[in-house]
Amino acid sequence: MRRQSRPGAALFMSTAIKTYQATSQDRDRGWFLVDAEGKTLGRLATQIADVLRGKRKPTYTPHVDVGDFVIVVNAEKVVVTGNKREAKRYWRHSGYPGGIRYRTLGEMLERRPEEVLRKAVKGMLPRNRLARRQITKLKVYAGPDHPHQAQKPEQLEIKSR
Repeated sequence: MRRQSRPGAALFMSTAIKTYQATSQDRDRGWFLVDAEGKTLGRLATQIADVLRGKRKPTYTPHVDVGDFVIVVNAEKVVVTGNKREAKRYWRHSGYPGGIRYRTLGEMLERRPEEVLRKAVKGMLPRNRLARRQITKLKVYAGPDHPHQAQKPEQLEIKSR
């Protein structure tokens, strides 16, 4: 006995819309400039992570790096709420017994303010090979100057919610 198909099923199969998949050849990368002065650290980091991953583009594909480059200036003037400057700690371990050390957020902002923002953004990216490539597109500078004038970066508007 032969099974009857629905009327119009062949029409549906021939007009199916294919899902767009970005490839490394057709990606379009831009350069964006962010001024971190007066911005909250966590809110700034989430929005930068979205730009690095390409989630603000209609061509976003989770397994392809379609994100843009981000230049952050004035990283030393980033703001944190509450008593995080004294309470938040960045841990590191030398690998030897008793070799665990930490620095508070305040100490890190004095010594290496670029690293504070880089670690915050890295924590908001997935833990895989693609994210390790995406974090290399983040350029952070403590002061207002940066060496990327030739790329003609556009100003990126960060929402403060």
